Formats: sequence, C-alpha cells, structure tokens
Amino acid sequence: MKEIIVYGSGCKNCQTTKELIRKVAGELGVEANVGEVTDTMEIMSAGVMSTPGVSVDGKVVHAGGIPTREAIEGWLKG
Repeated sequence: MKEIIVYGSGCKNCQTTKELIRKVAGELGVEANVGEVTDTMEIMSAGVMSTPGVSVDGKVVHAGGIPTREAIEGWLKG
C-alpha cells in the first residue's frame, strides 16, 4: 500500500490533488492511503515550500500546483 500525503492549507488545489490521486489509484487498482497535512510547521519541516505538495512513502515528489495525471500514475506504479 502506498502512503501518500498531500501538504497544503486545505485549499481548492489541495482538495483537487487529493481527489485526483484517489481517482487514479482506484483506476489503476493500487491501494493508497491518502492523508493530508495542513499545519504550516509540518509542511515546512517536510521540505515543501509551495503547495500543494505530495509525498509518496515518505519522499516528497511534488510541490506547487495540481500534479498531472501522468505524474500521479508514475508515483503509483513506482
């Protein structure tokens, strides 16, 4: 199971990112636990300087803007 965290304030882009990750994971049949971190100190300590940020299995893979479907597929298949 992939552990995915979306870092951000809970804004529209952050919500869209979470929904897109869940949708792509479902379509690919990949089990993913998608969590959210909204605390500014936790976001900065994770090394995310622009939101939404995404980490997969503890590694930050994206920061700033909604990720592409292709990028999400790559994270989930990797």
